[in-house]
Amino acid sequence: MFTGIVEELGEVTAVEELGDASRFRLRGPAVTEGARHGDSIAVNGVCLTVVEWGDGEFTADVMAETLKRSSLADLSVGSRVNLERPMELGGRLGGHLVQGHVDGTGTLTHRERSEHWDTVRISLPADLTRYVVDKGSITVDGISLTVVDAGPDYFTISLIPTTLAMTTLGIKEPGDRVNLEVDVIAKYVERLLGDRGDRTERAK
Repeated sequence: MFTGIVEELGEVTAVEELGDASRFRLRGPAVTEGARHGDSIAVNGVCLTVVEWGDGEFTADVMAETLKRSSLADLSVGSRVNLERPMELGGRLGGHLVQGHVDGTGTLTHRERSEHWDTVRISLPADLTRYVVDKGSITVDGISLTVVDAGPDYFTISLIPTTLAMTTLGIKEPGDRVNLEVDVIAKYVERLLGDRGDRTERAK
């Protein structure tokens, strides 16, 4: 489980194609400190497993399904990535509950720059719109953010200088894809209410 508070802006240093998977090598001195085989690290919001590590870098295998459903397929050597280690039990929950399970991808469609912050619009897949509400939480490339405006097929977010400086959203441009994870609580509520409705119908 993660919080969506990016610890480090890392970099892809190697990509090895394995046919039905890819192996990424990524530089991230902060997140690899004390790392062990089998540890989890979120890369642009995707929970990956550490295979090898050393000298401030780690490798992770990414299966075809993950490449298909996330923007990790767009990465190449030199790409910058958001990195976060899992939260420790009893630690501060600085963002919101993030699983590292991408629900879909969106595209950055508009960026408005101002003196102290940027406003960004991102397209929203039709099957995710019901989970996104004004002032609700959403994870974009592993970053816990607050929705400003939830439209019919998009949402907007405002980015403060710290987010612009410490994450990939500072360098993303219109046309770039991003990973999206909606609030897991909303999904559980939907499922529970749906099950209750089914039980009510069966009891009639």
